[in-house]
Amino acid sequence: MPIIINLDVMLAKRKIKSKDLADTIGITPANLSILKTGRAKGIRFETLEAICKALECKPGDIIDYVD
Repeated sequence: MPIIINLDVMLAKRKIKSKDLADTIGITPANLSILKTGRAKGIRFETLEAICKALECKPGDIIDYVD
């Protein structure tokens, strides 16, 4: 799959646990895990915005495209 999710990298850089991020943005840890592993079929802009706000990053820091 050419879409790469770097959410775990950003969590490590910010020293934030997945559970803490899930609580902050209002989703379940299980749904955050699905996003982290790249198994999600899509992501709402609202959720992406909340993640970027919590991690102080841009969407391009989390989602990457590799051909």
